[in-house]
This record gives sequence, C-alpha cells and structure tokens, in this order.
Amino acid sequence: MRLLSWNVAGLRAGPGPAGLGALGGDVICLQETRVTRDLLAEPLAMVDGYNSYFSFCRTRSGYSGVATFCKDSATPLAAEEGLSGLLARPGEGGAVGCYGDLGAFTPQELKALDSEGRAVITHHRIRTSAQQETTLTVINVYCPRADPQRPERAAYQASFYQLLQGRAEALLRDGGHVVILGDINTSHRPIDHCEPGDLEAFQEHPGRRWLDGFLWAPDGPPGQGLFVDTFRLLHPSQPYAFTCWRIDTGARLTNHGTRLDYVLADRALALAELRDARILPEVPGSDHCPVLAELAATFLPAPHCPPLCTRHMPEFAGTQQKLSRFLVRVEPGAGAAGVHRTCRGAGVGRGCSARRGRRLPRGQGDLLRYFRAAQGQLGTGMGQNGQELDQNASGHGTQELAQDALGQRGQEAAHSAPGQGRQLELTMGQAAGTQLSSTAHWRMVLCGPTLPPCCPGHREPCALRTVRKPGPNRGRRFYICARPPGRRSDPRARCDFFRWAGKGRS
Repeated sequence: MRLLSWNVAGLRAGPGPAGLGALGGDVICLQETRVTRDLLAEPLAMVDGYNSYFSFCRTRSGYSGVATFCKDSATPLAAEEGLSGLLARPGEGGAVGCYGDLGAFTPQELKALDSEGRAVITHHRIRTSAQQETTLTVINVYCPRADPQRPERAAYQASFYQLLQGRAEALLRDGGHVVILGDINTSHRPIDHCEPGDLEAFQEHPGRRWLDGFLWAPDGPPGQGLFVDTFRLLHPSQPYAFTCWRIDTGARLTNHGTRLDYVLADRALALAELRDARILPEVPGSDHCPVLAELAATFLPAPHCPPLCTRHMPEFAGTQQKLSRFLVRVEPGAGAAGVHRTCRGAGVGRGCSARRGRRLPRGQGDLLRYFRAAQGQLGTGMGQNGQELDQNASGHGTQELAQDALGQRGQEAAHSAPGQGRQLELTMGQAAGTQLSSTAHWRMVLCGPTLPPCCPGHREPCALRTVRKPGPNRGRRFYICARPPGRRSDPRARCDFFRWAGKGRS
C-alpha cells in the first residue's frame, strides 16, 4: 500500500483531480485545502476511483482544512472529523472511537481545537505481509503553526500536539495499527532545517521537545515514544531532505528549506511492514512537496462508504437539484430578441429610447471627444470656441491626433498662397516645439524609480526589500542580492551583499 501526504496550499489552485490520480496513492492525505462546504465543487470532491472525506474550518473562510482520498480498493470502515470526538457522527460507521483521557481539556478548548478543520481519521481493514487481518487507523492532520508574533498560537499548537498524541496512543492501545500523515509544522532535528542556528536553542523549541518524546529512534533511550519517523528510519543521515520552501525568495531552486511533512507509523508496523519512504520534491503545485511511505500490507475494502464520505452529501448524492437545472438554454434567434428586449427595458444598447436625447451632465465631456481629430489652432492649443484641445486620460494632448492634424494642414499649405503657407509653416513648427517641450517637462518631473545597485558577487541588479519584523528598523527598505538563499557552496545562491536604501524609514 502507498500512503501519501501533501500540503497543497489550496485545493482549488492545486493539483486538481488529474494531479491526485497521477500520485497513485492508495490513501492520499491533503492539508491546507482552504475550502469550505459552500465552495466545495463536484470535480474536487468526486475524483474517479476515490472516495473522499473533508474537514472544513468553521471559523474562517479560505483557511486550513484537510481532506483524505481513499481508493475504492481502500474504502474505510469508518471515518471521523476532528480529534476530540465532538464532531463525530452517531450511527453505523459514523465514529472511529478511542478518544483517550480528555480530562486535561475543557469543552471550550476541545471545540476550539477541532474548529479549524485540522484532522480527518479513517479506519481501515488490512492484511499484513504475514497474512494476518487487522485494522489500520490513518490520521490526516494539519498541525497549527506557532507564530512568534502571536503567543496564543504557540499555546494552541502545544494543546493540539497533546490532543493528537492522546488520541493516537488511545487508538494504538485499542489494537491494530496507527499511521499519522500530515504537516506537523515543526522540523525535528538540525538536519531537517536549512538554518538551525544555535543548536541548544534549536532543541529547546517546544514542538521539537514534543517530537523527542513522541517518536522512537533506534539509538534512543529505551521506552521512548510509540511512533516512528518512517523517512528517518530508512534514511537516518540524508541531508537536505526538505519538504517546504519559501516561494517569495525562490528558495526551492537552491533547496533552502525545512522538513515539516511526515509519515509517522507505530513502531510495530514500521519495523514489520515498511518498505520505502520518500520525499517527492519534483512534484510542483505548492510550497510543500508530497511525502510517501510504502508498506507491504494491503487494504481490504469495506462494502460501503461511511457517512462522512462526500458521496453522501445532498449536493453530490443527487437528492438536491443544482442551480444549473433552473437555467433555460436560449436558442440563438430567441436570445438575440431577448437581449434586444432587455436592452430596451434597461435603457442601454442600440436603438434604446432612453438613450436617445440623453444629455450629459454639466461639465462632463463625451468620451467620443477623445477620438475625434483635433481642430482649431494647434499653435496655441485652443479650439474654435476657445476651448482647450482634447486630451487623453493622463491629461496630455493626444500625439497621434496632433500629427494627423499637422499633416492635414501641410497638405492644405501646398495649395495656399505663399504668404499663407509661410504663416502656416511657422504655426506647425510652434506646435511641434510646444509638444516636445511638454514631453521633456514630464520626463523631468516623472523621472522613474532609482536604478538598484548591482551586487559585487554576481554583478546583477539587486532586489529591494522592506523590513517586516518588529524592531527599530521596521519599515526600512534595503537592497540584497536578487538570487534565492542557499548554501555558500551553491553558485546559484545569493551573495552577502546588503545596503540600506536610504536614511530613516521609507
């Protein structure tokens, strides 16, 4: 079986149904779908060959959200939304169970932890490589990020980790196997981070301390952790194995990132069934890349999809009519007549009685004036009635119209008297000089942005940035090398050039 996890950073703008099918996973766990129930379209929910299970954020639109897609050959016995059990559906197949000790949380805390749509649990029947039938519970999870500028989110992340661990260990004690797939939002070891910095401070991070106690390692102390990082079990010392990169700096090009996405399996399952664990950085479509684990065990599909499946939603089950059913197709002939009638009623379009005789408000020019040929004395820039010449949207005289008018005057001068021709020639020269002086004036006023300096390392124009972090320099602008960050040995990475753009704040 192939178990795959991917933070898609938006399902509607992400891989789409064709992309999911190309991944080839038996169970595909997606995070950060950013869709709510009202925005879930049928092509995203109903992928051929798969049955899907969604959890939506209930507090914000376009935020968080997870989805699990199971092949029809891996249809689960039960499916549940959330970790606390508050969102479980009663009835056959409506809950997975095994919630553990929730006494450390208040009902309000449990509701808040499950309100952002960060977990979907599916319960499957499997056959191991030893031909034994047992169960496998797959927890698709999108752990919250500890924003350093919002201290309350660090506490929220710690509570979420605690709830996740309690639920996973309770399921494991009940029998069967458990796998956790998703964006954990913490890089565990210094080898999992491009810039770990001070190692002592790095290890003291609350999320890393939680992973230290939650995970088991072959070289760790006895009795440590019940779950295994499948990738590090098979690749304990592989460097630069990152799954997330910053898009705004182009860091994916130089592989300057972190490893935040994991497949965590219980120790017995990993040691007996794990065959491969990989990172797929070549798959585009998000600031994260997919990660997968291959197990020797196989799925035994359930006969029916559980109630959480999107196939049972009224809008996808055929019990609720869609809006397209109420839209009547109009024939081409009838459509033209209908448009004409609507146009007459609305007072717009060709031949509308409401348009005929309509007078423009006082002081407002007609748009057609800007497309008529210029008339009057070009030398003084005034029309026949003492009005200024037509100007374009930026407030300058229309150059093309002036040239056309000058050409017309030139042809007339060829048939006029010698004195009149000389006078017209002077007028045309005065108009051309006025136009050139106006262009030069605007070029002096609108000189354009200052050219950036070139970095000494690559002799390339630098990028202009703004300090966003709180502090005395917040809001100041500076120049740095425009290339993406990376290792010093990488010739594609940026150099160390830095220069403030100006004194004070910009």
